[in-house]
Amino acid sequence: MKRWRLRGLPRGIRLRTTVAATVVVAVALVGAAVVLVVLQRHQLIAGLTEIAEQQASLIATEIVEGGVSEVDITTPDAAVGDVALVQILDAQGTVIAASDRAYDRLPITDKTPTPGQSLVYTVDTLPSRAEPFVIVIQGVQTPDGVFRVVTAQPLQAAQEATRVLATLLGIGLPLVLAVVALTSYAVVGRALAPVEAIRQRVAGVSATDQDARIPVPDSGDEIARLADTMNSMLARLQAAAKAQHQFVADASHELRTPLATIRTTTELAVLHPEAMDRERAGGLVLDETRRLERLIADMLLLARSDEHGLIMRVEDVDLDDIVTGEIARIRSEGTVKVAMDVVSVRVSGDAQHILRAVRNLMDNAARFARTTVQVRLRAADGMACLEVSDDGPGIPEAERERVFERFVRLDDSRERATGGTGLGLAITRQIALAHGGDASVILPEHGRGARVRLTLPLPDGTAHRREDAPASIRPRTRTRGGQR
Repeated sequence: MKRWRLRGLPRGIRLRTTVAATVVVAVALVGAAVVLVVLQRHQLIAGLTEIAEQQASLIATEIVEGGVSEVDITTPDAAVGDVALVQILDAQGTVIAASDRAYDRLPITDKTPTPGQSLVYTVDTLPSRAEPFVIVIQGVQTPDGVFRVVTAQPLQAAQEATRVLATLLGIGLPLVLAVVALTSYAVVGRALAPVEAIRQRVAGVSATDQDARIPVPDSGDEIARLADTMNSMLARLQAAAKAQHQFVADASHELRTPLATIRTTTELAVLHPEAMDRERAGGLVLDETRRLERLIADMLLLARSDEHGLIMRVEDVDLDDIVTGEIARIRSEGTVKVAMDVVSVRVSGDAQHILRAVRNLMDNAARFARTTVQVRLRAADGMACLEVSDDGPGIPEAERERVFERFVRLDDSRERATGGTGLGLAITRQIALAHGGDASVILPEHGRGARVRLTLPLPDGTAHRREDAPASIRPRTRTRGGQR
């Protein structure tokens, strides 16, 4: 799926991280600054409102106790502040007393609360005063009638304090964000420095420098794990390259041997017909051609499996029929005895591939057996288990995994009469893995020879014992043959 990149966005991880961190901090700081300014303004207004309420309550108490004539709102003790305003109004709204002579006849408000009730509100301006005020009106019931006590506290100081705070924050926030951006850029750059070193080191690795590895830092963090992972990848690539080179070399050798035989036989038959008759030459060429054909088919199978996996035609396969058929084939050759313990087992998979895997195991065992090959087919734990054993020289424990590699043989023999191509067990394991099973070398039952196990999953986990092969197929012994 195509990924769209927005234009104008930074592409470097270092720059993107710095921008992201700065934006997050900016949002957090701006939000905190707004909350701080709002809270401060609210607190200042609430404090002035409380002062006005206390003043109104105090004057109302004095009116109730001594009358309006006994209240002096012009004295410093009675005043809320130098610019605060206090008025006492009668029920008709006439000014009885005022703290400021400018308001001796000009009521501050026309609102009329009931006795004992208080009204609180703010205004942007007052007559003759172009500034905001918070106004508190207290209704008072006296023997002389109903009066209203009005106190007004200016909000100019609160607004100035809020403006100063907002200005300081407006100056400080960019400085803080600049420090955050520079710090993030430096910290991220320092954190990514090992990654850049790893990138440069990996970029310098070439086909001629496959042993190169990345230094692993002692930090024990994600960078160290990345270096370990890259070293593991380089090791796998090195192993794959060596395996490929070895595969090409071995394949070239294996292909050259039958081609050389064909060429030599043909030249001998053409140049010296008295030494090589046509029938004999044709037989040799035909045998080498068949060997060459099998080798190419095996190599193509492995190459296709590596690239796309095995192409399989999945169907129900009677594994016991395949096994008994191969046993009959080996017995018909008359070179070794074959003992069998086979139950009826059905699996799902590609019949041709499964036949090839079983045939590889049987041919391998027959090639190395001295006298006897034992075949056992059973079902256990949801798997069909085929074990093919021989009484040959066996496989050393250190080599039991390596024999499944390609072109691996346990001796240096390359003679077509004694050694195979070294692809049989590799193909067998590849087929087993493609079917969800496996192939492995296990300990022989009596401590001698080799025992190879092939497992394939059962579709239903059922198995039934099968009768032995017909008695007309008689085994015969043969002399020691090829090498594993």
